[in-house]
Amino acid sequence: MGKKENDMSAMEIDDPKSDGSDQILPRFSMNVLQLMKTSQAQHGLRRGDYSRYRRYCSARLRRLYKSLKFTHGRGKYTRRAILESTVTDVRFLHVVFYMAERAWSHAMEKRQLPDGPNARQRIYLIGRLRKAVKWATLFSSLCSVKTDSRTSLEAEAYASYMKGTMLFEQDQNWETALACFKNARAVYEELGKYGDLENQVLCRERVEELEPSVQYCLHKIGKANLQTSELLQIGEMEGPALDLFKAKIEAAMEEARSQQAASLTEFNWLGYRFPVSNPKSRVSILKAQELEKDLQGPTAESLPAEKKLTIFDKLFTAYNDARNTIRSDLVSAGNAESVKDELNGLDKAVGAVLGQRTIERNQLLVKIAKSKLNRKRDDKNEKVTKPEELVRLYDLLLQNVADLSDLISCGRDRKPEEIAFEEECERKSLAFRAERCFYLGKSYSLAGKRVEAYALFCRARSLAEDALNKFQSIANKDEGIIQELKTLSKECRASSCIEHATGIMEEEKAPENLSKKISTISLNDTATKAEKYLLDKLDVYESAVGDANTKMAPKIERFPPAFQSIPRNPIVLDLAYYCVEFPVLEERMKKVRGGFLRFFRSG
Repeated sequence: MGKKENDMSAMEIDDPKSDGSDQILPRFSMNVLQLMKTSQAQHGLRRGDYSRYRRYCSARLRRLYKSLKFTHGRGKYTRRAILESTVTDVRFLHVVFYMAERAWSHAMEKRQLPDGPNARQRIYLIGRLRKAVKWATLFSSLCSVKTDSRTSLEAEAYASYMKGTMLFEQDQNWETALACFKNARAVYEELGKYGDLENQVLCRERVEELEPSVQYCLHKIGKANLQTSELLQIGEMEGPALDLFKAKIEAAMEEARSQQAASLTEFNWLGYRFPVSNPKSRVSILKAQELEKDLQGPTAESLPAEKKLTIFDKLFTAYNDARNTIRSDLVSAGNAESVKDELNGLDKAVGAVLGQRTIERNQLLVKIAKSKLNRKRDDKNEKVTKPEELVRLYDLLLQNVADLSDLISCGRDRKPEEIAFEEECERKSLAFRAERCFYLGKSYSLAGKRVEAYALFCRARSLAEDALNKFQSIANKDEGIIQELKTLSKECRASSCIEHATGIMEEEKAPENLSKKISTISLNDTATKAEKYLLDKLDVYESAVGDANTKMAPKIERFPPAFQSIPRNPIVLDLAYYCVEFPVLEERMKKVRGGFLRFFRSG
């Protein structure tokens, strides 16, 4: 009984009916790391929603105060301190823990502001972290007296992590911060060797989350010469403990970009050189170019699709920031025509590059959708792609290519590079039209419309061959696109043959299927005649409910009622009408005299 009470879970401690005197033990026990991880994962931090997690901590504290009857006054607020003598229940330790978590989540919420915390908000952020350190230290001191050795060690590691986080944010005392993170890491490494498998996994994950902070502190002290790429690699890890580290890395990268942006004086595009004078535009363009290297570099093939989509989103944000800055400069340029021409050209160039990356992103979405087209649902219960979704994606690609082509062709004097780029857009548009037509035929085929599907497959084959001829006629041939178009042409031919054969077979079987359906039609409901209802067997003592083990509903009477054949009124045919000779009455009809005057009267 004592062990059961000692291992009481977080759900059981809120029971207001439990008697506190039965649960007072010499040493309490609580799994601090598991409690923290579960609370964070289930209440917002799986998606980085610190506001939701802070609201959960406040609600949790209200429930704990109410269950412990540890309120702070109804009228005037008077805080009641939690001392060693106060902790007669493990729930008091939960109160202190969630106070620290609430202060920490509030600080992290301020850190995630869109433009970053300003000077006033940063002061408030540091204050909340100090409050979190205060509660975490109190939690550690109480656990050292009131809990067993394992819980005390976890509480000490938690307090060390909070103190290291505050120093990490303050950008000072890196040696102390390093000592705090190392202390927490050592505790979790030791605790990861014991206990059940779940606890070992949690401790090892916590050690991996603390490692980047340790490495960054060593880097700031000067004991570790980490390159920028290594820091970025560490920053790709996920977890609430790494959010402050990511903010530091991003701030360092922004500073490095600002220094490097001084050398970025012009933007090259299709033979043009546009000067970039605004520092903000330089930083945004430089950030976008760094992200492009990640997408086009040697390690791009090994990146998962979700990671590539995330990089594309960041790239679009950087280019859009650059365009917004350029357009702000256009507004403030005034009547300086030469400056306006340069800014308009730069805006056009950045917009064209943004259009190219948009096409690449949509092509990646097409690749992901094609991989799920013919796949059945697996254990992950992933959504299967329908042909209509691919048709929609190719519609987007055609619109992107049309917008890019319009942007290129809007100038008067165009260079050969621009003309070649526009021809490339036309070839891509033709290939996308062929793909769209093919998957539109697939959707009609699934709907059973054989004639429309056959016509669409033939049209897709014609478009694919036209696009293939154009791609093969250029000097710099893209073997990947050529191979895709050849495969598409073969699939179009095979699909059209299948639709043709299936249509003929359905047409041949149509009379047979119709006769089968007609043969089952009955006015007397003979198909269900064998099954009797209650009104059909009133003279027999049988239950209408049926067997108690069956789940069939009681059958009382058919509804709607079956058709019944009834006699109709006799048909009378008047056969004598055609044999009767009727008299001629023309002599009795009044004759009308004609004349010249009558013609005018009638007019």
